[in-house]
Amino acid sequence: MKKQFTCIVCPNGCEIEAEVENGQVIAVTGHTCPRGEQYVRQELTAPRRTIASSVLVKGGELPVTSVRLTKAVPKDMIFPVMDEIRKVVLTAPVKAGTIVLHNVCGLDSDVMVTKNVDAC
Repeated sequence: MKKQFTCIVCPNGCEIEAEVENGQVIAVTGHTCPRGEQYVRQELTAPRRTIASSVLVKGGELPVTSVRLTKAVPKDMIFPVMDEIRKVVLTAPVKAGTIVLHNVCGLDSDVMVTKNVDAC
């Protein structure tokens, strides 16, 4: 069976085709760099995603701050990770780079603040 992908790894957006038989990747064509092939193979065997979100900030100039994962997590774990992120409430001041959840859901990825929020 042939499957079509548009690579999201770099700005080229290669149209990649993968040939899959019995759950095994037989061939990958259409990529212009090795990262495209790696992306498609990962998508077919164990898809992973990064998450960018926001968390509440008490006493800050802004009501929320942005956060992101430090590593991609399995796609089927997005909702459990988001459940944990929703529980986080910070108190201003908040500094970018601060880790607010270590090893979220045991996935070897941390939740990190990406925007400073000063206190009011």
